[in-house]
Amino acid sequence: MTQDEHRPKRIMIIGGPGSGKSTLARQLGQALHLPVKHMDREVHWLPGWQERNRAEKAPIVARIIAEPEWVFEGGHSTSYADRLARADLLIWVDAPLRVRLVRVIRRTLRDHGKIRPDMQDGCPEQLANLPGFLWFILRIHRASQRKKRALYERAQIPKYHLTSFKQINRFVAERSA
Repeated sequence: MTQDEHRPKRIMIIGGPGSGKSTLARQLGQALHLPVKHMDREVHWLPGWQERNRAEKAPIVARIIAEPEWVFEGGHSTSYADRLARADLLIWVDAPLRVRLVRVIRRTLRDHGKIRPDMQDGCPEQLANLPGFLWFILRIHRASQRKKRALYERAQIPKYHLTSFKQINRFVAERSA
């Protein structure tokens, strides 16, 4: 078998806000020559921080996961099962909550007024959104962790649970060589 036959073609990345999943997706996409799909950019948000209607999200996710190759990162737990059914690699990026909160604050301050590459056009980072977003992260943390853990435990494909940025960097380095 060639190296290319062992290369995953559809990688699902899950993790909480600020965990590094978008950066990991971009790095893996570049290293493995795979298209990268960001849940926030492709599915969740419309320009101007307008949340897409729930009924519109499922067909978009279905279109993306039907593609032959992708690195698809993000939340939207209602689509976990469908994404997992098509993925051939699952990565759970599970940085500690306090680290994630600091990263979200740091990126909001650093990128204020700019649009991140994983975010929908017309959705710049805004200081005014920060308190509500931090509260959202805290409010959903436990339930979200339970959903991710359950998904990870039932996954019958190769999977990685990365709990530190050192592990993430090593994971990418091993695939970039």
